[in-house]
Amino acid sequence: MLAEAGYADPAITYFLEKKYMGHIEDADQVSEKVGSCGDIMKVYLKINGDNTIQDVKYEITGCAGAISAAMAAVELVKGKSVDTALELTDGDVFKALQNIPEKKHHCIQLAVKTMHQGLNEYKEDARAQA
Repeated sequence: MLAEAGYADPAITYFLEKKYMGHIEDADQVSEKVGSCGDIMKVYLKINGDNTIQDVKYEITGCAGAISAAMAAVELVKGKSVDTALELTDGDVFKALQNIPEKKHHCIQLAVKTMHQGLNEYKEDARAQA
């Protein structure tokens, strides 16, 4: 059904595997965002001392588009520096998914905005503690 709806194989795999769904007990940052469609994403970030993203997980109340976009976003930032991860764009996630229905492109935006919000809040907290 997902393929018939316009999801490419990578997007379907991200949705079915949900490798990065869940929470991180000792996360360094937890941020939440609600999309225009009502989908809710919460991102959990674990950052190493050298500002490298060690782990990321999402909790999502949303559709296949939201879940696949968030899972792709994690793969694109995991192991990268916080500043490099902040360069993540909607286009990067779309390329990783290869295709999702046009009416689901806002899901990609929500995944990226949630990631950026978490990373920016982490940086603000780190500056405040310094």
